[in-house]
Amino acid sequence: MSIAVRIEPASGPPAEVEYRWDADTDILTASVRSNGVSEPPPAGTKSVESVEIVGSDGSWLVLDVAAGRIAGVEVAVWPDVRKLPTLAPPATATDGRALLQAQPSASAALEVDTALAADADERERTIHFRVGTARQTRAVRIARDVLLDLDARDRVAGVWLLNVPPFPSDAAAGGAGT
Repeated sequence: MSIAVRIEPASGPPAEVEYRWDADTDILTASVRSNGVSEPPPAGTKSVESVEIVGSDGSWLVLDVAAGRIAGVEVAVWPDVRKLPTLAPPATATDGRALLQAQPSASAALEVDTALAADADERERTIHFRVGTARQTRAVRIARDVLLDLDARDRVAGVWLLNVPPFPSDAAAGGAGT
């Protein structure tokens, strides 16, 4: 199963992102702050509260959904992270809001089993999660520091987290943590 989205035009500047690390579990949460826009999902769409992307290695990436729109990302179980000397996000990205295209049988949580991989820059401030097989993509900025990679059929092919704060125990030591 794939994760299809519909991109709506952005209504104003990109929303801020609030990052939270849970030092006990290594869970990273990126919550998109509301720009004060609280709209119901379009008529005829099913309500899904989260999409759990389960990697074949046991990793978990959760897309939090509010009013039908992707409103956050949580890395519950990290895939192996490949560190690169530098990792630059796409040079161009369209601003928009991602409306989840739920399957007719969708419930409050949708689980997708697929390949999940992660790359990070040396300091782990830019992290790119690849979902499924490699394919041609375009970037959509759904918040100031969160980009989605979408394939030609508007299916989620990746997630970029930008300006990630250091892991709490590493902040004191000056290093990075996953």
